[in-house]
Amino acid sequence: MSFATLALIGLIGLAGPLLAAPSRLRVPVIIGQLAAGAVFGRSAFDLIDPTEPTLEFLATVGFALVMFVAGSHVPVRDPNLLSGIRIGALRAVAVGVVATGLGWALAATVNSDHIGLYAVVMASSSAAVALPIIESEKVAGPAVLQLLPQIAIADAICIVAVPLVIDRAHAPRAALGSVVVIAATIAVFVVLRYFDANGIRQRLHDVSQQRKFAVELRVNLAILFALAALATWSHVSVLLAGFGFGLAVAAIGEPRRLAKQIFAVADGFLGPLYFVWLGASLDLRDLVRHPNMIAVGVALGLGGVLAHVAMRAFGQPVAVGALAAAQLGVPISASTLGTQLDLFSPGEAPAIILGALITLVAATLGGVRLARTNSQR
Repeated sequence: MSFATLALIGLIGLAGPLLAAPSRLRVPVIIGQLAAGAVFGRSAFDLIDPTEPTLEFLATVGFALVMFVAGSHVPVRDPNLLSGIRIGALRAVAVGVVATGLGWALAATVNSDHIGLYAVVMASSSAAVALPIIESEKVAGPAVLQLLPQIAIADAICIVAVPLVIDRAHAPRAALGSVVVIAATIAVFVVLRYFDANGIRQRLHDVSQQRKFAVELRVNLAILFALAALATWSHVSVLLAGFGFGLAVAAIGEPRRLAKQIFAVADGFLGPLYFVWLGASLDLRDLVRHPNMIAVGVALGLGGVLAHVAMRAFGQPVAVGALAAAQLGVPISASTLGTQLDLFSPGEAPAIILGALITLVAATLGGVRLARTNSQR
Protein backbone atom coordinates (compact mmCIF):
# COMPACT_ATOMS: atom_id res chain seq x y z
CA MET A 1 0.00 0.00 0.00
CA SER A 2 1.38 3.41 -0.98
CA PHE A 3 0.36 7.03 -1.37
CA ALA A 4 0.39 6.46 -5.12
CA THR A 5 -2.32 3.80 -4.71
CA LEU A 6 -4.36 6.11 -2.48
CA ALA A 7 -3.97 8.91 -5.02
CA LEU A 8 -5.12 6.60 -7.81
CA ILE A 9 -8.15 5.47 -5.80
CA GLY A 10 -9.05 9.05 -4.94
CA LEU A 11 -8.73 10.10 -8.57
CA ILE A 12 -10.70 7.29 -10.17
CA GLY A 13 -13.29 7.50 -7.37
CA LEU A 14 -14.29 10.83 -8.92
CA ALA A 15 -15.94 8.77 -11.67
CA GLY A 16 -18.88 8.38 -9.28
CA PRO A 17 -19.76 12.09 -8.96
CA LEU A 18 -18.92 12.73 -12.63
CA LEU A 19 -21.42 10.12 -13.83
CA ALA A 20 -24.01 11.19 -11.25
CA ALA A 21 -23.69 14.92 -12.09
CA PRO A 22 -26.13 14.99 -15.06
CA SER A 23 -29.49 15.09 -13.25
CA ARG A 24 -31.34 13.67 -16.25
CA LEU A 25 -29.40 10.39 -16.09
CA ARG A 26 -29.93 9.83 -12.34
CA VAL A 27 -26.93 7.50 -12.08
CA PRO A 28 -26.17 6.58 -8.44
CA VAL A 29 -22.69 7.68 -7.33
CA ILE A 30 -21.61 4.15 -6.40
CA ILE A 31 -22.01 2.98 -10.01
CA GLY A 32 -19.11 5.08 -11.23
CA GLN A 33 -16.96 4.07 -8.26
CA LEU A 34 -17.62 0.35 -8.78
CA ALA A 35 -16.97 0.70 -12.51
CA ALA A 36 -13.70 2.57 -11.92
CA GLY A 37 -12.57 -0.09 -9.47
CA ALA A 38 -13.42 -2.82 -11.97
CA VAL A 39 -11.43 -1.12 -14.74
CA PHE A 40 -8.33 -0.61 -12.60
CA GLY A 41 -8.68 -3.89 -10.71
CA ARG A 42 -8.92 -7.54 -11.62
CA SER A 43 -11.27 -7.01 -14.55
CA ALA A 44 -8.85 -4.99 -16.69
CA PHE A 45 -5.62 -3.13 -15.86
CA ASP A 46 -4.97 -4.84 -12.50
CA LEU A 47 -3.33 -1.73 -11.02
CA ILE A 48 -5.19 -2.07 -7.70
CA ASP A 49 -4.55 -5.19 -5.65
CA PRO A 50 -7.67 -5.79 -3.50
CA THR A 51 -5.82 -8.41 -1.42
CA GLU A 52 -3.22 -5.91 -0.18
CA PRO A 53 -3.69 -6.04 3.66
CA THR A 54 -3.71 -2.30 4.37
CA LEU A 55 -6.07 -1.52 1.51
CA GLU A 56 -8.33 -4.39 2.52
CA PHE A 57 -8.45 -3.12 6.11
CA LEU A 58 -9.25 0.46 5.01
CA ALA A 59 -11.98 -0.95 2.77
CA THR A 60 -13.44 -2.82 5.75
CA VAL A 61 -13.47 0.43 7.74
CA GLY A 62 -15.22 2.08 4.80
CA PHE A 63 -17.70 -0.80 4.67
CA ALA A 64 -18.55 -0.27 8.36
CA LEU A 65 -19.05 3.45 7.74
CA VAL A 66 -21.20 2.85 4.66
CA MET A 67 -23.44 0.52 6.67
CA PHE A 68 -23.54 3.05 9.52
CA VAL A 69 -24.76 5.74 7.13
CA ALA A 70 -27.32 3.30 5.68
CA GLY A 71 -28.64 2.56 9.17
CA SER A 72 -28.78 6.24 10.09
CA HIS A 73 -30.96 6.85 7.01
CA VAL A 74 -33.71 4.56 8.31
CA PRO A 75 -36.44 6.97 9.51
CA VAL A 76 -37.01 5.33 12.91
CA ARG A 77 -38.07 8.66 14.50
CA ASP A 78 -40.51 9.57 11.75
CA PRO A 79 -44.05 9.57 13.22
CA ASN A 80 -45.32 8.39 9.85
CA LEU A 81 -43.41 5.16 10.42
CA LEU A 82 -45.81 4.08 13.16
CA SER A 83 -48.93 5.04 11.21
CA GLY A 84 -48.14 2.60 8.41
CA ILE A 85 -46.20 -0.02 10.32
CA ARG A 86 -48.92 -2.69 10.23
CA ILE A 87 -49.47 -2.73 6.49
CA GLY A 88 -45.77 -2.10 5.89
CA ALA A 89 -44.80 -5.11 8.01
CA LEU A 90 -47.34 -7.33 6.27
CA ARG A 91 -46.02 -6.31 2.86
CA ALA A 92 -42.42 -6.88 3.95
CA VAL A 93 -43.34 -10.40 5.05
CA ALA A 94 -45.28 -11.02 1.84
CA VAL A 95 -42.30 -9.86 -0.23
CA GLY A 96 -40.14 -12.29 1.73
CA VAL A 97 -42.51 -15.16 0.94
CA VAL A 98 -42.54 -14.34 -2.79
CA ALA A 99 -38.75 -13.87 -2.80
CA THR A 100 -38.28 -17.25 -1.12
CA GLY A 101 -40.23 -18.94 -3.89
CA LEU A 102 -38.28 -17.09 -6.56
CA GLY A 103 -34.99 -17.86 -4.79
CA TRP A 104 -35.81 -21.55 -4.71
CA ALA A 105 -36.76 -21.54 -8.40
CA LEU A 106 -33.56 -19.72 -9.39
CA ALA A 107 -31.31 -21.94 -7.27
CA ALA A 108 -32.95 -25.07 -8.69
CA THR A 109 -32.54 -23.76 -12.25
CA VAL A 110 -28.81 -23.03 -11.93
CA ASN A 111 -28.15 -25.95 -9.56
CA SER A 112 -26.99 -23.72 -6.69
CA ASP A 113 -27.30 -24.23 -2.94
CA HIS A 114 -27.65 -20.48 -2.29
CA ILE A 115 -31.45 -20.55 -1.98
CA GLY A 116 -31.44 -18.51 1.21
CA LEU A 117 -28.99 -15.96 -0.15
CA TYR A 118 -30.95 -15.43 -3.35
CA ALA A 119 -34.18 -15.06 -1.36
CA VAL A 120 -32.69 -12.53 1.06
CA VAL A 121 -31.16 -10.47 -1.76
CA MET A 122 -34.44 -10.32 -3.68
CA ALA A 123 -36.46 -9.54 -0.53
CA SER A 124 -34.18 -6.69 0.55
CA SER A 125 -34.83 -2.99 0.28
CA SER A 126 -32.55 0.00 0.79
CA ALA A 127 -33.52 3.06 2.77
CA ALA A 128 -30.23 4.65 1.67
CA VAL A 129 -31.47 4.55 -1.94
CA ALA A 130 -35.24 4.93 -1.60
CA LEU A 131 -35.29 7.90 0.80
CA PRO A 132 -33.10 10.19 -1.35
CA ILE A 133 -35.31 9.36 -4.35
CA ILE A 134 -38.44 10.18 -2.35
CA GLU A 135 -36.91 13.47 -1.19
CA SER A 136 -35.51 14.50 -4.57
CA GLU A 137 -38.70 13.69 -6.47
CA LYS A 138 -40.83 15.23 -3.67
CA VAL A 139 -43.31 12.35 -3.64
CA ALA A 140 -45.79 11.95 -0.80
CA GLY A 141 -49.14 10.39 0.05
CA PRO A 142 -50.48 7.39 2.01
CA ALA A 143 -48.69 4.86 -0.21
CA VAL A 144 -45.33 6.48 0.55
CA LEU A 145 -46.10 6.58 4.30
CA GLN A 146 -46.79 2.85 4.22
CA LEU A 147 -43.60 2.31 2.24
CA LEU A 148 -41.31 3.70 4.95
CA PRO A 149 -41.89 0.94 7.55
CA GLN A 150 -41.82 -1.71 4.82
CA ILE A 151 -38.35 -0.60 3.73
CA ALA A 152 -37.11 -0.17 7.30
CA ILE A 153 -38.23 -3.66 8.34
CA ALA A 154 -36.90 -5.35 5.20
CA ASP A 155 -33.61 -3.44 5.45
CA ALA A 156 -33.00 -4.44 9.07
CA ILE A 157 -34.05 -8.10 8.78
CA CYS A 158 -32.13 -8.78 5.57
CA ILE A 159 -28.95 -7.14 6.87
CA VAL A 160 -29.06 -9.45 9.91
CA ALA A 161 -29.89 -12.46 7.72
CA VAL A 162 -27.00 -12.06 5.23
CA PRO A 163 -24.25 -13.60 7.41
CA LEU A 164 -26.58 -16.45 8.37
CA VAL A 165 -27.55 -17.51 4.85
CA ILE A 166 -24.28 -16.88 3.05
CA ASP A 167 -22.20 -19.27 5.20
CA ARG A 168 -24.65 -21.89 6.38
CA ALA A 169 -21.90 -24.17 7.70
CA HIS A 170 -21.15 -21.58 10.38
CA ALA A 171 -24.71 -20.23 10.75
CA PRO A 172 -25.03 -21.15 14.48
CA ARG A 173 -21.78 -19.32 15.24
CA ALA A 174 -22.91 -16.34 13.16
CA ALA A 175 -26.30 -16.34 14.92
CA LEU A 176 -24.66 -16.28 18.35
CA GLY A 177 -22.27 -13.55 17.24
CA SER A 178 -25.19 -11.54 15.87
CA VAL A 179 -26.95 -11.75 19.22
CA VAL A 180 -23.81 -10.52 20.98
CA VAL A 181 -23.40 -7.56 18.61
CA ILE A 182 -27.10 -6.65 18.75
CA ALA A 183 -27.07 -6.81 22.57
CA ALA A 184 -24.01 -4.55 22.67
CA THR A 185 -25.67 -2.12 20.25
CA ILE A 186 -28.80 -1.98 22.42
CA ALA A 187 -26.61 -1.27 25.46
CA VAL A 188 -24.91 1.56 23.56
CA PHE A 189 -28.32 2.95 22.61
CA VAL A 190 -29.49 2.88 26.25
CA VAL A 191 -26.37 4.73 27.43
CA LEU A 192 -26.57 7.33 24.66
CA ARG A 193 -30.29 7.80 25.31
CA TYR A 194 -29.51 8.42 29.00
CA PHE A 195 -26.90 11.03 28.12
CA ASP A 196 -29.35 12.65 25.71
CA ALA A 197 -32.21 12.75 28.24
CA ASN A 198 -29.97 14.29 30.93
CA GLY A 199 -28.63 17.00 28.66
CA ILE A 200 -25.06 15.66 28.76
CA ARG A 201 -25.01 15.08 25.04
CA GLN A 202 -26.22 18.61 24.30
CA ARG A 203 -23.59 20.18 26.58
CA LEU A 204 -20.92 18.07 24.91
CA HIS A 205 -22.25 19.17 21.53
CA ASP A 206 -22.14 22.86 22.49
CA VAL A 207 -18.59 22.71 23.84
CA SER A 208 -17.40 20.71 20.85
CA GLN A 209 -18.96 23.19 18.43
CA GLN A 210 -17.61 26.26 20.21
CA ARG A 211 -14.08 24.91 20.70
CA LYS A 212 -13.87 23.02 17.38
CA PHE A 213 -13.07 19.74 19.15
CA ALA A 214 -15.13 17.38 16.94
CA VAL A 215 -15.75 15.33 20.10
CA GLU A 216 -19.01 13.82 18.81
CA LEU A 217 -17.31 12.53 15.70
CA ARG A 218 -14.48 11.05 17.75
CA VAL A 219 -16.86 9.39 20.22
CA ASN A 220 -19.11 7.96 17.52
CA LEU A 221 -16.18 6.61 15.52
CA ALA A 222 -14.73 5.06 18.68
CA ILE A 223 -18.06 3.35 19.41
CA LEU A 224 -18.40 2.19 15.81
CA PHE A 225 -14.91 0.71 15.80
CA ALA A 226 -15.47 -0.94 19.18
CA LEU A 227 -18.63 -2.60 17.88
CA ALA A 228 -16.77 -3.60 14.71
CA ALA A 229 -14.03 -5.13 16.88
CA LEU A 230 -16.68 -7.05 18.82
CA ALA A 231 -18.23 -8.23 15.54
CA THR A 232 -14.84 -9.42 14.28
CA TRP A 233 -14.15 -11.20 17.57
CA SER A 234 -17.53 -12.93 17.49
CA HIS A 235 -17.10 -13.96 13.82
CA VAL A 236 -19.77 -11.59 12.49
CA SER A 237 -19.43 -9.13 9.64
CA VAL A 238 -18.84 -5.48 10.54
CA LEU A 239 -21.94 -4.73 8.45
CA LEU A 240 -24.11 -5.63 11.47
CA ALA A 241 -22.08 -3.39 13.78
CA GLY A 242 -22.25 -0.46 11.38
CA PHE A 243 -25.92 -0.82 10.49
CA GLY A 244 -26.99 -1.46 14.09
CA PHE A 245 -25.13 1.55 15.44
CA GLY A 246 -26.56 3.67 12.60
CA LEU A 247 -30.07 2.64 13.70
CA ALA A 248 -29.24 3.53 17.32
CA VAL A 249 -28.00 6.99 16.33
CA ALA A 250 -31.05 7.51 14.10
CA ALA A 251 -33.36 6.54 16.98
CA ILE A 252 -31.80 9.14 19.26
CA GLY A 253 -31.45 11.79 16.59
CA GLU A 254 -28.27 12.57 14.70
CA PRO A 255 -27.16 16.23 15.07
CA ARG A 256 -26.67 18.01 11.77
CA ARG A 257 -23.06 18.80 12.60
CA LEU A 258 -22.29 15.13 13.29
CA ALA A 259 -24.11 14.12 10.10
CA LYS A 260 -21.93 16.52 8.09
CA GLN A 261 -18.76 15.25 9.74
CA ILE A 262 -19.68 11.60 9.15
CA PHE A 263 -20.59 12.50 5.56
CA ALA A 264 -17.16 14.06 5.07
CA VAL A 265 -15.34 10.99 6.37
CA ALA A 266 -17.57 8.38 4.73
CA ASP A 267 -18.49 9.95 1.40
CA GLY A 268 -15.29 11.95 1.05
CA PHE A 269 -12.76 9.17 1.54
CA LEU A 270 -13.49 5.78 3.08
CA GLY A 271 -16.81 5.16 1.31
CA PRO A 272 -15.41 5.73 -2.21
CA LEU A 273 -12.31 3.73 -1.26
CA TYR A 274 -14.54 0.82 -0.25
CA PHE A 275 -16.57 0.87 -3.46
CA VAL A 276 -13.45 1.18 -5.63
CA TRP A 277 -11.92 -1.73 -3.69
CA LEU A 278 -15.10 -3.77 -4.15
CA GLY A 279 -15.10 -3.06 -7.88
CA ALA A 280 -11.41 -4.00 -8.05
CA SER A 281 -12.09 -7.28 -6.23
CA LEU A 282 -14.72 -8.32 -8.78
CA ASP A 283 -13.53 -10.03 -11.93
CA LEU A 284 -16.15 -9.10 -14.51
CA ARG A 285 -14.42 -11.35 -17.01
CA ASP A 286 -15.97 -14.24 -15.07
CA LEU A 287 -19.33 -13.11 -16.42
CA VAL A 288 -17.98 -13.54 -19.95
CA ARG A 289 -16.39 -16.89 -19.13
CA HIS A 290 -19.54 -18.00 -17.32
CA PRO A 291 -22.45 -16.38 -19.18
CA ASN A 292 -24.93 -18.32 -17.07
CA MET A 293 -23.99 -15.93 -14.26
CA ILE A 294 -25.24 -13.02 -16.36
CA ALA A 295 -28.58 -14.80 -16.40
CA VAL A 296 -28.35 -15.24 -12.62
CA GLY A 297 -27.72 -11.51 -12.16
CA VAL A 298 -30.60 -10.54 -14.42
CA ALA A 299 -32.86 -13.06 -12.67
CA LEU A 300 -31.90 -11.67 -9.24
CA GLY A 301 -32.63 -8.12 -10.34
CA LEU A 302 -35.89 -8.86 -12.10
CA GLY A 303 -36.89 -11.26 -9.31
CA GLY A 304 -36.34 -8.54 -6.72
CA VAL A 305 -38.47 -6.11 -8.70
CA LEU A 306 -41.17 -8.74 -9.28
CA ALA A 307 -41.31 -9.70 -5.59
CA HIS A 308 -41.95 -6.08 -4.63
CA VAL A 309 -44.23 -5.15 -7.52
CA ALA A 310 -46.33 -8.21 -6.63
CA MET A 311 -47.55 -6.21 -3.62
CA ARG A 312 -49.99 -4.65 -6.08
CA ALA A 313 -52.18 -7.55 -4.93
CA PHE A 314 -52.22 -5.89 -1.48
CA GLY A 315 -53.09 -2.45 -2.81
CA GLN A 316 -49.60 -1.03 -3.30
CA PRO A 317 -49.11 0.96 -6.52
CA VAL A 318 -46.66 -0.61 -8.97
CA ALA A 319 -44.41 2.47 -8.94
CA VAL A 320 -44.15 2.33 -5.14
CA GLY A 321 -43.34 -1.38 -5.32
CA ALA A 322 -40.57 -0.64 -7.83
CA LEU A 323 -39.19 2.00 -5.45
CA ALA A 324 -39.24 -0.51 -2.59
CA ALA A 325 -37.21 -2.95 -4.72
CA ALA A 326 -34.10 -0.74 -4.53
CA GLN A 327 -31.16 -2.80 -3.28
CA LEU A 328 -27.77 -1.62 -2.09
CA GLY A 329 -26.51 -2.69 1.33
CA VAL A 330 -27.58 -6.33 1.19
CA PRO A 331 -26.21 -7.31 -2.26
CA ILE A 332 -23.01 -5.35 -1.65
CA SER A 333 -22.62 -7.00 1.76
CA ALA A 334 -23.28 -10.41 0.25
CA SER A 335 -20.71 -9.82 -2.50
CA THR A 336 -18.12 -8.63 0.01
CA LEU A 337 -18.64 -11.51 2.44
CA GLY A 338 -18.86 -14.17 -0.25
CA THR A 339 -15.68 -12.92 -1.90
CA GLN A 340 -13.76 -12.67 1.38
CA LEU A 341 -14.86 -16.15 2.50
CA ASP A 342 -14.37 -17.64 -0.99
CA LEU A 343 -17.88 -19.09 -0.99
CA PHE A 344 -19.01 -18.07 -4.48
CA SER A 345 -18.76 -19.74 -7.84
CA PRO A 346 -16.82 -17.77 -10.49
CA GLY A 347 -18.90 -14.81 -11.59
CA GLU A 348 -21.45 -15.08 -8.77
CA ALA A 349 -20.31 -11.95 -6.89
CA PRO A 350 -20.52 -9.65 -9.96
CA ALA A 351 -23.84 -11.32 -10.83
CA ILE A 352 -25.26 -10.18 -7.48
CA ILE A 353 -24.03 -6.63 -8.14
CA LEU A 354 -25.60 -6.77 -11.62
CA GLY A 355 -28.92 -7.71 -10.05
CA ALA A 356 -28.66 -4.77 -7.65
CA LEU A 357 -28.04 -2.37 -10.54
CA ILE A 358 -31.23 -3.56 -12.22
CA THR A 359 -33.23 -2.80 -9.08
CA LEU A 360 -31.67 0.67 -8.87
CA VAL A 361 -32.88 1.40 -12.40
CA ALA A 362 -36.37 0.14 -11.51
CA ALA A 363 -36.44 2.21 -8.30
CA THR A 364 -35.37 5.35 -10.14
CA LEU A 365 -38.07 4.86 -12.77
CA GLY A 366 -40.61 4.21 -10.00
CA GLY A 367 -39.68 7.47 -8.29
CA VAL A 368 -39.98 9.42 -11.55
CA ARG A 369 -43.38 7.82 -12.20
CA LEU A 370 -44.61 8.74 -8.72
CA ALA A 371 -43.44 12.34 -9.16
CA ARG A 372 -45.30 12.65 -12.47
CA THR A 373 -48.44 11.16 -10.97
CA ASN A 374 -48.34 13.62 -8.06
CA SER A 375 -47.76 16.59 -10.37
CA GLN A 376 -50.83 15.67 -12.45
CA ARG A 377 -53.14 15.73 -9.44
